[in-house]
Order: sequence, then C-alpha cells, then structure tokens
Amino acid sequence: MSRTTARSTAFFLLLLVLLARAASAGDPLSYSAQAQDLMSRGEYDRALEGLRRGFSLYPYDEALRRNLAVACAQIGQRELKAGRYAEAADYFGQARELSPGSPDLSLMRGIALYLGKNYDAARADLLQAGDGAKPLLFLGKISYDTGDLPAALALWRRALEQDPDEKGTRGLIEKAERELPVESKMDKGFSSMFDLSFDAELPQGLAAEVLDALESAYNSVGADLGRFPTTRIPVLLYAKRDYSSVTAGPDWSGGLYDGKIRLPVGGVTRITPQMRAILFHEFTHVLIAELTGGNIPTWLNEGLAEIQGRKEFSHPPADFARAAKEGRLLSLATLSGSFGSMSGAEAALAYQQSYSLAEFMVTRYGWYAVQGILKSLGERATIETAVAKALSSWSLDLPGVIREWRESLPELAAPR
Repeated sequence: MSRTTARSTAFFLLLLVLLARAASAGDPLSYSAQAQDLMSRGEYDRALEGLRRGFSLYPYDEALRRNLAVACAQIGQRELKAGRYAEAADYFGQARELSPGSPDLSLMRGIALYLGKNYDAARADLLQAGDGAKPLLFLGKISYDTGDLPAALALWRRALEQDPDEKGTRGLIEKAERELPVESKMDKGFSSMFDLSFDAELPQGLAAEVLDALESAYNSVGADLGRFPTTRIPVLLYAKRDYSSVTAGPDWSGGLYDGKIRLPVGGVTRITPQMRAILFHEFTHVLIAELTGGNIPTWLNEGLAEIQGRKEFSHPPADFARAAKEGRLLSLATLSGSFGSMSGAEAALAYQQSYSLAEFMVTRYGWYAVQGILKSLGERATIETAVAKALSSWSLDLPGVIREWRESLPELAAPR
C-alpha cells in the first residue's frame, strides 16, 4: 500500500469514528428535549448530566445553555430546601455563569450564602440583585446579624416601601426599633468567637467572665454536638427591665436565643453557676439552629440545651416525679410546640420532661446517634424519620424510644 493510500485510509477511518460519535451523541435539540423530559419528572441530576454532555459538544447552542442554567438553578433550589446552603450557592453560581446578568440568580445565591452565614459573599451577591424588596430584606438581615441595627432599619424601611404589604418586614422593623434605644447605649467586648454587648452599668469584670464561660461552652458543647461555628456569635447582656421590653418574653424566661444570645442580668458583680448554666444552655441553641435550620421539635431542642446547662448547675426536678406518678406528663405534641405561652409551673415541667427524654436518649444511644438525628433534621426530615434513621441499628422508631424512656422512669416503674 502506498503512503498516500495509507494516509487516505487513516483519514477515512477517523472520519467514520467522528461521524459515529456524533450520531450516537445526538443533536442539540435532542439533548434539550431529553433534559426537559427528565426535569418534568423531577430527575434533575440526570438532566444536568445529559445537558453538560451536550453542552460540551455544542458549546455555542443557546437552548442548551439556557436549559443547563435552568437545571443548575433547580438543583440549587433543591439543595436550599434541604439546608445544604454551600451546595445551593455553588449551583446558583454555575447557573449565573451560564446566564450572566440574571438578578434572580444573584438573589438566590445571596440568600443561600446568607443562610450559610457567609455574610461578606452574600452581601456582594445581594447588591448585584437589584434594589427590590427581597434583596433589601436580606441585606438588612446581614446588617442586623452583624450588629449594625441602624443600617438594618434603613434597609428594611426601603424594603417596606417597595412592598408595603409584607408583614414579615414590618415585624423585623418593629423588633429592631425596640432594640435600638437599649443597644445603642451598650458597651462592647470581644473574644475569639463572640461579640458581647452589655449594659454600661454592669461591671467590666463580669463581661470578661461571661466571655470566658462562652469560650468554654464553645469547646465543650461543640465536642458533644460535633459542631464548631466559624461565624462570630453576638451575645447581649441586659438590665432586667430592658430585657423584658426588648424580648417581650415570658416572666419566667432566664435567657433566649433568636439569632443572638440574650440574657437578663442585674445586681451581680461576678458570674454565678446559674448564669454559667444559662450561657451553656443558650449556646447549645446556637449549634442546634446551625445543624437543623430550626427544623426541630422544642422538646429535643430544649432537652439537649438543658443537658449542657445542667452540667454547670443542676437544679431540683420541679414537679416531674409527682407528675409522672400521677399521669400528668405532657404529651409529645405539647412538648413539640413553643413553651413561651406556658405558665411558670407548666414550663418548668416541660423543661424537666424534655431534659429527661433527651438525657435518656444520650445515655442510651450516645451522642453520635443524637448527631445523626440532628443531621437528618437539618436535611428537612421529620423527627420520626430522623430518629428511625439514626437508631436503625437498634430497630427503633420514635414511639419505641418514647416507650423505652417511659419504662425507664422509676416513678412509673415503681408499684403504686
């Protein structure tokens, strides 16, 4: 065979291979059609895989580009709903690269970054999302969470002008307006992870002791729950009169966490064991909020916080033993809702019962199993699904846990 003939044969074979690949790959229209069919059935991952394959072959096809952007955005929405904020932000970013200049994609990426507490990056994206009510709302939340109440109020008022019917924004404004007169007069303190604001009348030494206790909580509670926040945590110490006016909480409240740790103090010059216990309790809520995104029944949230607080200061079990013996324990449905509207006596029983159940779970199944429950809750599972998944090796579901807990109570096990 001549050299020329050999070259012609090789070229012909290469051409056949390329044609075969093109034929098997399909055309841009078929890739888009297949992807749209898959997305209509909710199979976004398969649609994304096919679109990426098609786009690599036809990088200038605008329909493929648009459909690929849509698939990335849809998966971003799914990740956002599941509480996987970093992953959601990544998919929204990919969608925006394919569809540059889209304010909606900048908004969604900004929201995902905000929920993941990546405030600087979130602010940059939200500023690209235009001057609508939604970007202004979340820019205000960033200012609020980082301690700039005047900026938050200014942004929320602009958002309300854009959307006067938005009750949520109005509520945020009213809350910040209650807080600003008090917090604008506060002194400041800092540690490695905490930003402390405190009533100017409180002794400076107390602030230092509070920060030291919080750093201890960061290490101790973080080890149990397997979570160590990387974003600074705001903490506010109020005179008791100001705490009531700012939080509008129940009379029996000794502290709360609403995105910021808030404690009423007054008349003390040194941190007490009770105050230390409250700090550990409220810091536990910080971690649980990060782990679950708020998708947690109150009994488990408060029960785990009570475990951590009672390591620092244990108090009598209120009316729990008598209530158990007399059949007056609260239902799980009651314990799953807010304790805020309860009377002092009912709240004391609710906290004690929540502590008893959570402490039983930790003792019987271990912190690793509890971490598994919190992880599933963070992925938006129900408490029933989360418990069944975490305790599958015990072949237990939530009713089984409740049954074992009740059987463990000496008040119920003892003959009447």
